[in-house]
Amino acid sequence: MIAVWLLLLPAAVLAHDVAEGDKAFVQSIDGPAFIPFLYLGAKHMVTGYDHILFLIGVVFFLYRLKDVLLYVSMFTIGHSITLLGGVLLGFGVNSYLIDAIIALSVIYKGFENIGGFKWLGFTPNTKLVVLVFGLFHGLGLSSKLMSLDMSQNGLLANLIGFNVGVEVGQVIVLACVVTVLNLWRNSRGFARGAYGANLALVLAGMLLATWQIKGYLTT
Repeated sequence: MIAVWLLLLPAAVLAHDVAEGDKAFVQSIDGPAFIPFLYLGAKHMVTGYDHILFLIGVVFFLYRLKDVLLYVSMFTIGHSITLLGGVLLGFGVNSYLIDAIIALSVIYKGFENIGGFKWLGFTPNTKLVVLVFGLFHGLGLSSKLMSLDMSQNGLLANLIGFNVGVEVGQVIVLACVVTVLNLWRNSRGFARGAYGANLALVLAGMLLATWQIKGYLTT
């Protein structure tokens, strides 16, 4: 699965943004439109390669459902706070910079999963780190929404719809990821392949971060 993402990464980087048709639609709305924004939120998460790679890293070695729910809840709390708060307070960050930080979250999870912090003699609080990176992921989402110049009429309802949509998309993605991981874990090659897969996560994060920093420096 990681290998597929790496092969598709150049196209995904170009595609991971709000489509022009969606931008025009959002800018045409003046008032509450909960369902359309729910759809947009779900679409953004399902096509959000950086969010998906991070979530793959988060659940990679989680074998119990309650642990998956706990870590995903920390991520959800984090990105919900900054998604809603960022737009309502008018606080945005350059999209290239915030996406570079999101790429660093992918590097972090891959590095943690291959035991990188054990080599350094340091054990981070994994739950707190997921929460903090969730804040950055939400800030990335809010920055993209703010760039659409949304109407203030019905803004809160539309933001809630978008956030709910993000959660719907997240559930869809996690259902697929956890299913594939569970099938893979039952195979003999999991222990050997897991290390390579997480190295691939680190590589993917480095490629994404390089791309975003280049974009920041050249625009």
